[in-house]
Amino acid sequence: MSFDRSIKIAPSILSADFANFGAEIRAIEDQGCDWVHVDVMDGHFVPNLTFGPPAVKAFRPHVKTVMDVHLMIAPVDPYIDAYAEAGADILTAHVEAGPHIHRTLQAIRGAGMKAGVALNPGTPAESVAHVLDLTDLICVMTVNPGFGGQKFIDMTGKVSQLRQMVGDRPIHIEIDGGVTTQTAPLVAAAGADVLVAGSAVFKGGSVSAPEVYGSNIAAIRNAARASATAA
Repeated sequence: MSFDRSIKIAPSILSADFANFGAEIRAIEDQGCDWVHVDVMDGHFVPNLTFGPPAVKAFRPHVKTVMDVHLMIAPVDPYIDAYAEAGADILTAHVEAGPHIHRTLQAIRGAGMKAGVALNPGTPAESVAHVLDLTDLICVMTVNPGFGGQKFIDMTGKVSQLRQMVGDRPIHIEIDGGVTTQTAPLVAAAGADVLVAGSAVFKGGSVSAPEVYGSNIAAIRNAARASATAA
């Protein structure tokens, strides 16, 4: 993966048709998405249960771009190798999921993946200040994690602070939760470059009408780009 700060749209397949994941992934990629976002939830760290390593391994052959795997689980460390073997390109762990985020990020990179760290809405930017040199991506949650389709929580101040902290380091700032054409410009102007969108991408479309996905992706990207350029 080469690094650049252009706006990237990463549809969350949590909002896709669960009976047709392969076709859904191919459809969103054909329609211009940049990454494919996979939300892993354990029913313990968050109040929902989704995909384990076998599911991620099944998704892998269909993903031709970047498979961005977001672990909303605790503990993380025992599962790092399993998600590496399943084919994750980026593996993101929550700073709140355990006491040793430094060790976790080291282990993710040691397993051959890019390392991401996620922050819940109530967690301050300063919590990652001392692990930036082990980090390839910072995921700012703009909803309380666990379910798709929630209302956006304004974290633009935190995003701006993180962007200043990152400086010229090759670290992506990702937004996860409530991304729409209305909220994308706010976070892009603050310094985010990866936008996770679930219902905002998949609404109204299907594998038989994939052009709707393309329109939704383009609308979010264009809204964010205009704001980022203005900033």
